Amino acid sequence: MRRKNTYDKHKRTLTIEDSLKEFSDVVYRVAHNLAKHEADAQDIYQEVFMRFMKYGINKEYDSLDHARHWFIRVTINCYHNFIERNARREELERNTYYVREENQDYSSLTEAIRELDEKYRIVIHLFYYEDYKIKEIATILEENENTVKTRLARAKKQLKDKINVEGLGGMSDGKDR
Repeated sequence: MRRKNTYDKHKRTLTIEDSLKEFSDVVYRVAHNLAKHEADAQDIYQEVFMRFMKYGINKEYDSLDHARHWFIRVTINCYHNFIERNARREELERNTYYVREENQDYSSLTEAIRELDEKYRIVIHLFYYEDYKIKEIATILEENENTVKTRLARAKKQLKDKINVEGLGGMSDGKDR
């Protein structure tokens, strides 16, 4: 599904109802992609909208895309803060639940994506699931376009290696965007 690209002639502010209607799905998908547990994704989701109520509700946005970028950036920041606050718990969980056997069989692409480092998971998610172009991802992540391209290529290589498949069917290299 392609997102709306609505530009207003005048900047506008969003109500909490508008923001939930427009951005709750994308915030949840990004949070769920980043977090490895459902409860963690819900905590991040909640924190994003709490921050919107505190900082973003009076902010003027140029367009819905501008607001969407703000919500994605805040979701990523909330994830980083969540990880910092829960570093010991994360370390324990990684050691307990995510120890990977040498020849682990990945039954789904989603499982393989969740095993990627965060910097690779987020570019895969934004490119393939949110349908952002590389230039837009670079803006959202505040990274160089070439960095985004490199991360996308490395993520795809890691996924191919993990699931032992010659091609990933439908996953283009991003050069056409």
